[in-house]
Amino acid sequence: MAVKMRLTRMGKKKSPYYRIVVIDGRRQRDGRYIDLIGRYDPREEPSLIEIDEEKAVDWLKKGVQPTEAVAKLLDISGVTSKFKVSAGRIHTVGAKPEPVADETPADEPSVEEADADASEEE
Repeated sequence: MAVKMRLTRMGKKKSPYYRIVVIDGRRQRDGRYIDLIGRYDPREEPSLIEIDEEKAVDWLKKGVQPTEAVAKLLDISGVTSKFKVSAGRIHTVGAKPEPVADETPADEPSVEEADADASEEE
């Protein structure tokens, strides 16, 4: 059975929205699906893309092939990169180090204060 991840059209005439579903590739476009993993509404501004990332990555690991349109939506939402990281295709190095703040301890005077004290003593 060739399983695909594709769009199913919903809504009335001239106002479509889509569900992102996992379906047998031989079924009709709006036929019975295996799993619903998200939705896409191109009529909103900006376009609405909601995808359950855990389900999508799980299905991709099982070998489901997304159509071109769904592959673009997965890429936009960041699911493709999460799948590649979990599959070991992209290597990530730990989190970015936090920037070091330039703070002087409270008990030590700053350079400017030390210069001011030195000029007063003279």
